[in-house]
Amino acid sequence: MFIDTDSISGASIDLNRELVLHPAATFYARVKGNAMADMGFEEGDILIIDRALELSDGCMAVCYVDNEFVLRRVAAGGGRVWLVAADGSRRELDPGNDTDTLWGVVAYCIKDVRHSRLQ
Repeated sequence: MFIDTDSISGASIDLNRELVLHPAATFYARVKGNAMADMGFEEGDILIIDRALELSDGCMAVCYVDNEFVLRRVAAGGGRVWLVAADGSRRELDPGNDTDTLWGVVAYCIKDVRHSRLQ
């Protein structure tokens, strides 16, 4: 893996310009727990959630399910949408059900790698 040396030449990088596409529809949240660690999302990671992004197959989304917010991978096809957990379990998202809603698409995940388990 290589690093773009132009980006470390002392010039600043505006993270809002780089990471926030729709400021009025963008929210931040921290991951709680390690239930999605197998998909790369660990306790303390910061999610940048964009409610204006369109849902697509394979994207990560924050959903409101059974009165709580959860992080899930989206599987979409044939007009149907499933929320997939790290353990592979699926739940179909019913558009007519007010208790299950797609809240926003995860655009980015910021990780603290100082003490990463990958080291």
